[in-house]
Amino acid sequence: MQSWWYITIAIVGEVLGTSALKSANNFTNPLPSLVVVVGYGLAFYFLSLALKTIPVGLAYAVWAGLGIVLVALIAWVVHGQALDAWAFLGIALIVAGVLVLNLLSRTSVH
Repeated sequence: MQSWWYITIAIVGEVLGTSALKSANNFTNPLPSLVVVVGYGLAFYFLSLALKTIPVGLAYAVWAGLGIVLVALIAWVVHGQALDAWAFLGIALIVAGVLVLNLLSRTSVH
């Protein structure tokens, strides 16, 4: 169960880092640039901890899939990025894929 907390922290770090990229303005804005570096550092560190017990394919699918969904939603809410019905369908399919992997797949955690 601890590995899933590691994945959660890794997702939060990646989402924070990616969300700050636009505000970092090509790393010319110091505070958002620091958020990018720290966020990605936390993301990869905690992802590596999770990989001790969660298979890499499953861990990466959850990390990347939920990261994509959360970044898209943050871009929509914070940066006013337009999302149409197809974008929301794609987001729903990503979430469905993550749920299928976690709830129905026989991919096991060591």
